[in-house]
Amino acid sequence: MKKVLKMGSAFIGIIVGAGFASGQEVLKYFTSFGLLGIVGAIISTALFAYLGMMLTRLGSRMQVTSHKEVIYKISGRYLGVIVDYIIVFTLFGVGVVMIAGAGSNFEQQFGLPSFVGSLLLVVLVMLTVMLNVDKVVGIIGSITPFLILAVVLVSIYSLLTMETSFAVLDPIAQGVKTTLPNWFISAINYVSFNIAVGASMTLVMGGTEKDEKIAAWAGFVGGLGLGILILLSHLAVFAKVETVGDAAMPMLAIINDISPILGFFMAFVLYGMIFNTAVSMFFSFGARFVQTDTKKFNIFVFISLVIGFGLSFVGFTDLVNYFYPTMGYLGLFLVGTLVFASFKLPTKVVR
Repeated sequence: MKKVLKMGSAFIGIIVGAGFASGQEVLKYFTSFGLLGIVGAIISTALFAYLGMMLTRLGSRMQVTSHKEVIYKISGRYLGVIVDYIIVFTLFGVGVVMIAGAGSNFEQQFGLPSFVGSLLLVVLVMLTVMLNVDKVVGIIGSITPFLILAVVLVSIYSLLTMETSFAVLDPIAQGVKTTLPNWFISAINYVSFNIAVGASMTLVMGGTEKDEKIAAWAGFVGGLGLGILILLSHLAVFAKVETVGDAAMPMLAIINDISPILGFFMAFVLYGMIFNTAVSMFFSFGARFVQTDTKKFNIFVFISLVIGFGLSFVGFTDLVNYFYPTMGYLGLFLVGTLVFASFKLPTKVVR
C-alpha cells in the first residue's frame, strides 16, 4: 500500500503543475461551462483512473527507461513516430509553460518581475535533474500532499462562504472566455492533454516497479485522486467566479481572500507543484534523446532550459489558453493507442 500511495502521489505531482495548481486550467476547461463543468470533471476522473492505470502497468510490464520503447511497441512503426513526437513536443511545451507559471506566481503574490520566479525555477530544475530517477520520483511525490490539503481547504472555504447559488453563478461562469467549444470536448481534451503531459514520466516511473499489480493500482489511485482534485478545484473556483474569473491564478486569489499569510504559504506550495511538473517535463524530454546520469544528459537539459526560459516570455495565461487545447487534440492519438493496448498488452519483460 505504501508503494501504491507513493507512486500514485507522484502521478498526481507529475500532472499537477502551474495550470492546474493555479486554478487557470480548471477555470478554462471546466468552470467556463458552469454546472455542466461538474459532469465534465466526473468524466475526466474516470478516464484519468483508467489511463493512469494503463500507463504505470505498461511501464512496469516492459521495465522501461524511456517512453520511446513502449510507444513504438504498442503503436507500430508509423503511428509510433506521430505519438512519439507529440509526446516530445508536449514535454518541452509544458516545460515552457511551467517556467512562465513560476514567473506569474512570483509576480502575482510578491510583486516581483516575472523573470525572477522563472529564472529561479530553471536553476532548481537543473540541480534536480542531475539526481537519479528514484530520487526525482520521491521529490515529486513528497510535495503533492501539501497541494491536496490546500485544494480541500480552499474548496471547503469557497463552498461555506458562497453568497449565492451555483444556478445564479452559472451564466457568470459561462461568460469566462475559453477556446474549447463545449463541456464534453473540453473534458476529453483535458484528459488527452494531461495524459500526453504525464505519459513519459509515468511510464518511466512504472518501470521502476517490478510488481505489475502494484504499478497498476498506483496509476489507478493516482488518476482517481487527480480527478477528485479537479472536481474540488472546479467547485472552489465556480463558487468564487465573480471575483476570481479574471485572475491569472484563481486558487491563489481565493486563498489570499482567506488570509494574506495563507496566501504567502500557498504561493510556495504552488511553486512546488510547478517545480514538480517542470522537473518531470525536462527530465523526460532529456531522457528521450540522451542517456540519463551522463554529462551529455545534463548539457542537453541545460540547453533545453535556456531555450524554454526565452520562450516563457510569451506569457502564462496565453500559453494555457491556446497551447494546452491544441496539444489536447493531438494527444488523442496517444489516448487511442493506450485504449487499444489495454486489449492486447505487450509481452512482459523480465530484467
